[in-house]
Amino acid sequence: MRYEAPLTTPEAVELLASSRGRVHILAGGTDLIVRMKGGFIEPDVVIDIKRIKDMHVIRKTAAGTSIGAATSCGVMGRHQALKKAWPGVVEAANLIGSDQVQGRCTMTGNLCNASPAADSVPALIAADAQVLIIGPKGERRLPVEKLATGPGKTSLKKGELVAAIELPPRKTRSADAYLRFTPRTEMDIAVVSAAVNLTIDRKNIITAARVALGAVATTAIRVPAAEKALIGNTLDEATLAAVAKACSAACKPINDKRGTVEYRTRVAGVLAKRAAQAAWTRAGGKA
Repeated sequence: MRYEAPLTTPEAVELLASSRGRVHILAGGTDLIVRMKGGFIEPDVVIDIKRIKDMHVIRKTAAGTSIGAATSCGVMGRHQALKKAWPGVVEAANLIGSDQVQGRCTMTGNLCNASPAADSVPALIAADAQVLIIGPKGERRLPVEKLATGPGKTSLKKGELVAAIELPPRKTRSADAYLRFTPRTEMDIAVVSAAVNLTIDRKNIITAARVALGAVATTAIRVPAAEKALIGNTLDEATLAAVAKACSAACKPINDKRGTVEYRTRVAGVLAKRAAQAAWTRAGGKA
């Protein structure tokens, strides 16, 4: 195995494009190293992006907020402006691993690992986030929901890497929330997860909403029917019931030792209701 640690993004792209065999990017390594030690993958080349300074920056831009691909989840959790603007996104980042893991793991790595149960993905989909992809042909942007194409698979092309996650500007009276269910309280993988991002007006009417679920299909999914149930309404019991029904109907989960189809389907609706209530309260909504 060959190990490379480029100092710039163009150098990383060149290495990705020119290297042969099984090439893997190391951002935090908390997924990659475990999979290597378990014998699930045997890379020919590992490209460590942790030494690229630009990839450790969280900054405001004209388009919103940019989070560099090598930024650890621990750093995100201590970033006050990010926590205030996007509490649900930070909640998701803070659920990835233990305190020790938080110092290394990255939201971008969690996203590119393409697990259907990844904590970061529903929260980023609800936030309407994009990824900045850089490759041999230059830059392109892609909505987060289009990055993963299946378990462990992404739409990245040869030589491409995700350089940053981009969050849109936060509107007034807007907020998000992320919740997951796990058998254990710490360091577990979501059996079901839900994220809600909404905006309300001065009359407590929801004017915009995005709803996403994790661990209920081959990729995290957005739920337009649940969004339709929210927009134009206040968050009363009828609206919450419609959200839960829409989310349960959107589920296409599997049976495994961690949860049945029926269980995951029901819990998806429950979590979506709770996430909507949390986002509503954070946005300033009142009964």
